[in-house]
Amino acid sequence: MYNAKYIIPGIIFFLALAFVPVVYNMGHKFEVTPELPKDQKDCVLPTQEMRDKHMQLLNEWRNEAVRDGNRIFVNAKGQKFAKSLTNTCMSCHPDKAKFCDRCHDTVGVAPYCWDCHNLTPDQKSPIPPVAQAATGGH
Repeated sequence: MYNAKYIIPGIIFFLALAFVPVVYNMGHKFEVTPELPKDQKDCVLPTQEMRDKHMQLLNEWRNEAVRDGNRIFVNAKGQKFAKSLTNTCMSCHPDKAKFCDRCHDTVGVAPYCWDCHNLTPDQKSPIPPVAQAATGGH
């Protein structure tokens, strides 16, 4: 091998440089706990399941509500909820900065939910979420 005295140290240096972030992060656990409401009640799903799968749930809700007209979610306990980010989720977690942004900023994701969902009080529906779902959103 030509120039092995330069190539081998170069490869070792490159590998060391590439693995610095991996080694640095091995001992760190990136878990941010969002600020929950003081009068915490049951969510639509158990807490850990919501942490792990909330985006899949919101995508399913969007597809079922918009495409199929199915606007009511029934959880394992038999509780009914309107399939609505703004009226269901944000009614318990109204502060987007303290609840959503805290985790999303930490993990470096920018969900597209807020492209359509506005959070100003005059843009929220005046109909309670379950009543709205029962009437078909009208």
